[in-house]
Amino acid sequence: METSVSRQTDPDRFEITAGGEVAGFARFVDEEGHRIFFHTEISEQHAGKGLAGTVVRHALEATRKEGLRVVAVCPFVKKYVNTHEEWSDVVDKATPAMLAAIPRRA
Repeated sequence: METSVSRQTDPDRFEITAGGEVAGFARFVDEEGHRIFFHTEISEQHAGKGLAGTVVRHALEATRKEGLRVVAVCPFVKKYVNTHEEWSDVVDKATPAMLAAIPRRA
């Protein structure tokens, strides 16, 4: 199955498509030099195919290239960065101000 990841706006997210249809996304908000990832979701029909890891890896690569730091609030992103040490140099802990930047209706 062919997949691709692209950055979308309104809302800000990295979206993964599989077989030409949207399979999931990783939502984020940028705040003071940090990209705060707060929600990752993969559709039920695409679950278990490794797509969440793919979209998160691409999102982290883009974040690093943009010179931003990563804040993992989403449980999946948090687990991903904790099990892939190559991201430890760009990950920061969330502060109350960062958490306040997350949209209420995510």
